Amino acid sequence: MNLLEFPIFARMRQSHAIEHATVHLLSQRDPSLRLVGRSDDKGFYIYGLVSTEMVRHAAEEALRRLQAGEAYLAIHPNCGTNIAAAGTLAGLAALLASAGRRRSFFWDRLPSAITAATLALFLAQPLGYLLQARVTTLAQVEGVRIGQITRQDNGYLVMHQVNLERGKQAR
Repeated sequence: MNLLEFPIFARMRQSHAIEHATVHLLSQRDPSLRLVGRSDDKGFYIYGLVSTEMVRHAAEEALRRLQAGEAYLAIHPNCGTNIAAAGTLAGLAALLASAGRRRSFFWDRLPSAITAATLALFLAQPLGYLLQARVTTLAQVEGVRIGQITRQDNGYLVMHQVNLERGKQAR
């Protein structure tokens, strides 16, 4: 059994997939929404000015659509996985581009580092999507149900906690 198949990681990956699908659907319904999501093994959180009813409807539809095979909903362009892939690749590329030229001045190394980092950013987007599809999300969500959704208001910050209930297949 590989690490991603351990139950806690499988649950986190499922939560992450449902979170992404929910954000996709909420954003389609209201493109002006500014949302942030976060997942754990028990479910996910949606941060943003959105009603609990909208979150529930979107989460339930997201789950149904993932269960119906719409796995593309599990991948989101603004996922932290994409940002981490971009930062890692750009940083490594810049470091490698300036390596071995220690006696040169910073300004002499800068164009190579910028070029390498820019090229790395082009590679990062497909890599981020690939990492989401194979590592950080799991679109197979059979046996999962939307449970309790709780809302917390802290001034301008609104958070919804979406608990997921899992059957035998998802444990």
